[in-house]
Order: sequence, then C-alpha cells, then structure tokens
Amino acid sequence: MSGHSKWHNIKLRKGKVDAQRGALFTRLSKEIILATKSGSSDPEANYRLKMAVEKARENNMPTDNIKRAIARAAGGEGGREIEEVRYEGYGPSGVAVIVDAATDNRNRTASEMRFLFSRNGGTLGETGSVSWQFELRGLVEVESAGRSEDQLTEAALVDGVDDVRYDPERSEIVTDVSALRTVREALTTGGLKVTEARLSMEPKQTVALVGEAAAAVLKLLDALEEHEDVQQVYSNVDLSGVDLEALAGA
Repeated sequence: MSGHSKWHNIKLRKGKVDAQRGALFTRLSKEIILATKSGSSDPEANYRLKMAVEKARENNMPTDNIKRAIARAAGGEGGREIEEVRYEGYGPSGVAVIVDAATDNRNRTASEMRFLFSRNGGTLGETGSVSWQFELRGLVEVESAGRSEDQLTEAALVDGVDDVRYDPERSEIVTDVSALRTVREALTTGGLKVTEARLSMEPKQTVALVGEAAAAVLKLLDALEEHEDVQQVYSNVDLSGVDLEALAGA
C-alpha cells in the first residue's frame, strides 16, 4: 500500500472513521442513488448498484433505507437532485488530490471544498489540473486473514489482476477496469473475503513524504473525507515510510 489506504484502515480499526462524523448511511445512500441513476434499478442488472447495495448491507444499513435510495433515484420519492461532481487540486508539498463528491448543491460544495483546501495548505484547481496524473483502475479490497504476503499474493493472482498491495489486515488488488467484476468473483471463489470492490483513480507516480510534510497532507485528506458530500478522496502521496500508527494515536 502507498499509505493512504493503510491510514484509512488504521483509523477504521481505531473507530475514527465514519463513527466520528455519523454520516456513513448518508454516504452509502448517495452512492446507491448515483449507481441507480447510472443504469438499471435492478442490482442484478447494474453492477455498480449491486456493489453499493452489498456495501450498505455489510455496514448494517436498514433495507428500508436502501429501498428509499433506489426509489429516490428512480423518481419515486422527492428530494433535490443528487449529482456527481469531481474536484481537483494540490495539497501541501505539491501532492495531487482528486475528490469525488455527491451533492444537491454544486455551488455550496465547491465553496466548501475551496475552503478546506485553503485552510489545510492546499489549493483547489481547475478541472483536469491533476487528473492527468491518475488512471482509472479497478480496486478490490480483501481481508488478509493471517496470510503472509507471499500467501496472499499467490491467492490473489487470478486473470485480470495487475498488482497486489499487501497489508497484514486488508490488502488491495488492482485490476483492469473491465476485469473488476470477474476478478472479484474469482477471488471470492478462491476463498478470499472481499470487503469492497470499486473503481479507483490510481496515481501513475507517487510522492514520498515523511514527518511534518506527511502529517500536513493527512490533515488535508482527513478534512476532505469528513465532509458529508465527499464519497472518495484520491491522492498521489506515498506514506510507506511514515509511522501511521503513531499519527493515528496522536
């Protein structure tokens, strides 16, 4: 792992993700709405929706909430239109950052994103200002379940896998976009527990940071992830040389 995902896993274990902002169901509902709008309202005919519903169920989201989100996207319930918006910018040390948000008020969210970047040593940029440094890939997260790096890598080497990023708790499997679904199914069949499968913006090159520089970037990434409209945050920071456990305990 380059570090950001490991940082997320550490905070998750320490109970510092979503529980502290109390907005997990809101984020899950928005993803279900966006997934439904992208295709069919039938999860079996819409893979993005299927993944969104499965993630909601794994997080104990009530079935009624899931049904309401699907109905809202299909026009069966009221509420302001939810749309996807992508923001791009630079953080401390020139780190490139992409933020995917789901909002019913583009102007409000843009203003708040600009404030968060500025307040945390970054700058909100124009569309396309940093996205050229990333590429769209498939990303499957699996529980390592006591496997060594060699064991996990061997279990994850199925057709369509491009890279395996090992972590003792949760490892990441990088795939071609078109192979995401088949890889996920193959990993499950092979005995690995998949905790998430989604599309991801993966950096072509990373920027290694340590010390105060790393802490400053994490402060920005945390602030962005805690915003209620934010669905995903991507960056090209490499935190592999940082004691993330120590930072998370601070």
